[in-house]
Amino acid sequence: MTDNQKNHKPATSSQKPTLGFTLMELMLAIVILGLVVTTVLASFNAVFSTTDALESNSQIYEMAKNCLKRMTLDLESAYVALPPLYKPPEFDDPPNDYRIVGSSEDSGGTGFAQLRFTSRAHLPLFDSTKGGVAEIVYYLIARENGSLVLKRSDNLYPYPEFEEKGRDPTLCERVKSLAFKYYDAEGSEYEAWDSESSEYEYATPASIAIQLEIVDDGGSQYFGTLVKLPVQRPKIE
Repeated sequence: MTDNQKNHKPATSSQKPTLGFTLMELMLAIVILGLVVTTVLASFNAVFSTTDALESNSQIYEMAKNCLKRMTLDLESAYVALPPLYKPPEFDDPPNDYRIVGSSEDSGGTGFAQLRFTSRAHLPLFDSTKGGVAEIVYYLIARENGSLVLKRSDNLYPYPEFEEKGRDPTLCERVKSLAFKYYDAEGSEYEAWDSESSEYEYATPASIAIQLEIVDDGGSQYFGTLVKLPVQRPKIE
């Protein structure tokens, strides 16, 4: 054997063999990934839930705004008979066509109010072009699921006896309660009103407040406005 052969050593690699992940490391990685995915999904759900809530609130607000706008237009165009054309009714006289009558009932915290008056804000339906002073009635009806719907009856003279009709336009849905407050010329507040009654001295209210409660997914939202009538019949002694 030569000296070169004696001094020659086999070549060795300086790199260690590559090792894979252990089972523990894989499980830890899966747990971390699961936490990240859960957090991301929860964030998305929160965003979507907030978006849905905002859209629902926006729809309710828009519905309430349109409802109160329509009622305000009706009341700001209210028509009443004034003296000397108007005379207090005798015992057997029929009620005046242009009366204002508001009733209020409460059942389990739910207000079932109704308001009847006459107004120049008639809305022709079914391609009708007729106009004039209309009898308008706001009333609530209950649906099969228990929710309340605010309806608007609108009839030209001669005014028929009031009855609830399915074809009457809907002003607002998902109503929980409806209330009207009536104020005389001195600012005194009343829960109801009847301009054909001696109790109110045959006067009409100076202004009417509307209080509307609408149900949403998180509870209730409250809306209201105060409308000053264009004309008021003073008290008749």
